Amino acid sequence: MSVHAQPKVTSPQPHAATPPRRSFSFFHALRFRESYCAWIFIAPALIGFLTFYLMPAFRALYISLTDWNLLRVPKFIGPANFSKLWNDPNFWNSMKVTVLYVLYNIPIQTVIGLLLAVLLARLGRSVILRSVILAPYLIANVIAAIIWFWMLDPLLGFGNAVLQWIGIGRIPFFTDQQLALPTIAVVNIWRHMGLTALLFYTGIQAIPRDIYEAARIEGAGAWRSFFGITLPLIRPTMVFVLVTSIIGSFQVFDSIAVTTLGGPNYATRTIVWYIYENGFVNFRMGYASALSCALFVCLAIVTLVQMRILRSGQSELG
Repeated sequence: MSVHAQPKVTSPQPHAATPPRRSFSFFHALRFRESYCAWIFIAPALIGFLTFYLMPAFRALYISLTDWNLLRVPKFIGPANFSKLWNDPNFWNSMKVTVLYVLYNIPIQTVIGLLLAVLLARLGRSVILRSVILAPYLIANVIAAIIWFWMLDPLLGFGNAVLQWIGIGRIPFFTDQQLALPTIAVVNIWRHMGLTALLFYTGIQAIPRDIYEAARIEGAGAWRSFFGITLPLIRPTMVFVLVTSIIGSFQVFDSIAVTTLGGPNYATRTIVWYIYENGFVNFRMGYASALSCALFVCLAIVTLVQMRILRSGQSELG
């Protein structure tokens, strides 16, 4: 009888403990340190946003549901202010004046800024020239409005003196019901067209020169290159300019405060000036807050429509 050898059974040896992955812990610590530094740099702006924008916005929403004259405790009245707003002809008139101001201001300002940007890109790239174009924007809006108010004064203004000298006669720009709003729009255009031009100029500089060279070889002229290359490729800049310009135009206040005070005959009473009148002249802070909320909703809708139409999330450059 043969005896078979039994295989030797060895007990499994415990695996040695895997040493910690130093690289993982190093990069984890580095990532944590970078995020910590990032939060430190973001903190001042974040605190300022929460303190001066977000919290007042929620506070304004609450006040819009109250009756408050700044002297007594706010009395909660629900959506009564919004119902009153909907049936307020002065609100709709102020919105009409504001939209009219935007229509006076934005198209001309955008076209002039775009033309100046093209001229800067083609004719001159001097820093001094760009500084001269930007100079009006460096003047405070109130100062610019006062300067133009004095220059166009019907009796003592230099501008009216020139008009009388060339035979046109003196024109009451800021006191005429038909001319007051366009005049304020012209002041705003003069002040902001330099900034608009530099923004467009920056967008044009980002376009590769090879595209223009290829178009020139194909026989494209200046106008065809402008409409076929420049305009499509600066669409992100165009979206930024239009969105910020329209929001700023809806919020026009300081130029009116130092020139027309909403007149003559409410011809320049924009929505922000109407909010100011209700809140700080008539002491109806609850209703003024409701007007502010309505303005916020209008601006949000206008901005979303612009970004959708202009396809802000797409770029022809890829």
